Formats: sequence, structure tokens, C-alpha cells
Amino acid sequence: MYLELFDIFLLTLVIAAVAFWWSSLKHRDLALRTARASCKQMGLQLLDESVGLKKLRLQRDTDGMVKLLRCYSFEFASTGDERYIGEIDMLGKRITRQFHQPHRVLDIH
Repeated sequence: MYLELFDIFLLTLVIAAVAFWWSSLKHRDLALRTARASCKQMGLQLLDESVGLKKLRLQRDTDGMVKLLRCYSFEFASTGDERYIGEIDMLGKRITRQFHQPHRVLDIH
């Protein structure tokens, strides 16, 4: 069996796509764990137990290296009545920003 250059190119493309998909699952899992931890720490409820990819683009880090910037969004509740938006930005494997939309806080006395 002989492989032509085009066959090798297609095989490389498929392997690269699978590697990117696998890496994306790892990053999404890290973002979900971060959202859970931050909601728990702030006494909030993470709704739907999920994060969604909002933005994906190339960006340079502080060392000048080009990495993928992934922006994830999630929804949370503070009182159980309203949904609020939270965001987590990851540059490479590092979390660069966490944001929780201003929300009501239960006043327990």
C-alpha cells in the first residue's frame, strides 16, 4: 500500500483536528471547575452546570508568544429568582480573567 502526499496531508489534518478537540475539552473542563469554585466561594448557584465557549481567537501573552484566547460564559443565580452572566477568559492554560455580573445579595439577619 502506497500513501500519496495528499493522503498524508488528510491524515495529518484529521490528527490535528482530533488533538484540537481533545485540548478544547480539557480547557472547557478547567473553566467549568473554575466557575463551580468561584460560585461556591461567593455563595452563588451555578445554573445548568455548564460553561459555553463565547469567543476563540489568537492573542499574545506577556512573553510575546501567540496562544489561543478562549472566553467562556456561564449563568449563575444569587437569590434563585434571576439569572446573571459570568465569564472566564483563558490564555493558553492560564486563567486571565473571571467576571461575575453585578447581582443581588441575600441579606440574612
